[in-house]
Amino acid sequence: MDKVYVKDLKINALIGIYEWERRIRQPIRIDLEMGWDNRIPAKSDSIEHTLNYKSAAKLVSAYVEKSDFQLVETLAENLAALLIKEFNLPWIKITLGKPGAVTGSTEVGVIIERTPDGAK
Repeated sequence: MDKVYVKDLKINALIGIYEWERRIRQPIRIDLEMGWDNRIPAKSDSIEHTLNYKSAAKLVSAYVEKSDFQLVETLAENLAALLIKEFNLPWIKITLGKPGAVTGSTEVGVIIERTPDGAK
């Protein structure tokens, strides 16, 4: 399957389980890999046949900026469901990282893969 991707999207989010985290916005980092048949847009050379990665990134940014979750797992699941529904995706992989969340690490987070039926 072909993929359309957005790499290293940085957004500030209200996320975390600790009281101090509930009072601030923290940076998160998101990579998206979205399944898409790129043969049709390649043949037509027309934007309306593509999975518009700019639109996907804007949707993710707007959603994350308004979100209020405790767990990165919850945010990742909700993003996957939103993108699958909005863009009629057959498959998505989301890497969602929280830089600096664990002392001594660059980043911690989750990687999920989903299909419209919720399976991996």
